[in-house]
Amino acid sequence: MQAKEETMETILLVVHLMLAIALIITVLLQHSEGGGLGIGGGGGVGGLVSVRGTTNFLTRATGVLAALFMTTSLTLAIMASQGKAPQSILDRPAATEQAPREGELPISR
Repeated sequence: MQAKEETMETILLVVHLMLAIALIITVLLQHSEGGGLGIGGGGGVGGLVSVRGTTNFLTRATGVLAALFMTTSLTLAIMASQGKAPQSILDRPAATEQAPREGELPISR
């Protein structure tokens, strides 16, 4: 059963990385003033792909990719916490400082 969980976690991690790369690309393709890719301004494809249509597509694609990225992030976080007992920093014993030995200089912190 452990091998299946590790395989699923590995696959989900690969999908997560691919989503991150796709999200970066879609954000970088967008024009800062909403111009999109800037294609479709002339030639024979003017009616087929307009600037507004490209911008709407990139905006929606960014939203969908961001939602999928957040979903995979939460799923990976939940999978990483499975099987581990909850720990608190207060449950650990306090660190004690040792006095310097005779002949040693104390180290200032």
